Amino acid sequence: MSLIKRASVELLGTFWLVLGGCGSAVLAAAFPGVGIGLLGVALAFGLTVLTMAFAIGHISGCHLNPAVSVGLTVSGKFKASDLPAYIAAQVIGAIIAAGVLFFIASGKPGFDVASGFAANGYGIHSPGGYSLGAGFITEVVMTAMFLLIILGATDKRAPQGFAPIAIGLGLTLIHLISIPVTNTSVNPARSTGQALFVGGWALSQLWLFWVAPILGAVIGGLLHKVISSEK
Repeated sequence: MSLIKRASVELLGTFWLVLGGCGSAVLAAAFPGVGIGLLGVALAFGLTVLTMAFAIGHISGCHLNPAVSVGLTVSGKFKASDLPAYIAAQVIGAIIAAGVLFFIASGKPGFDVASGFAANGYGIHSPGGYSLGAGFITEVVMTAMFLLIILGATDKRAPQGFAPIAIGLGLTLIHLISIPVTNTSVNPARSTGQALFVGGWALSQLWLFWVAPILGAVIGGLLHKVISSEK
């Protein structure tokens, strides 16, 4: 299948991830009386990946995340020449989703993007007030583990047909752990879309949510090569 088609599918899938995950945080997390809270937002992110993995995994591999694409490249599961197109598509999909979400959210009187808009942050912009160092380590470790889950679940020696479930639940668990620390990124595209609309502090802190997830993905990709070797 052509790279253009696969990249276009990645754009669509990343759009769904950001709209579903960040949309649940912005629109439904604190809705009076029936807000879904942290648990619901974590599940929403997991469900976006699970549903897209079944829907488009056979077309593009369903990366939906520049860090995942980098980790798969490092592990030898993805062609480096395809990496720029995938990353560009993922970032564009995330930005479009953030734009749609901004339009919807701004339809409510009193909406203020300065309240966060599900952007990622550390220090005073961390939901729990966690430091830059804590946020950096969290993002590195969570992304590394996410890559191990993805690579392990999709290995030909793993039970077939269950990878989307394992990956979706893995992302849910990651959010349950790290929403209080950084609002959970593990995905530079997801972070970029929201930061562009929040501006200011979100853009100034965006570097962490590119550097740490990609570093974590490289670690996860290399670690999987070591532990999965049959030698």
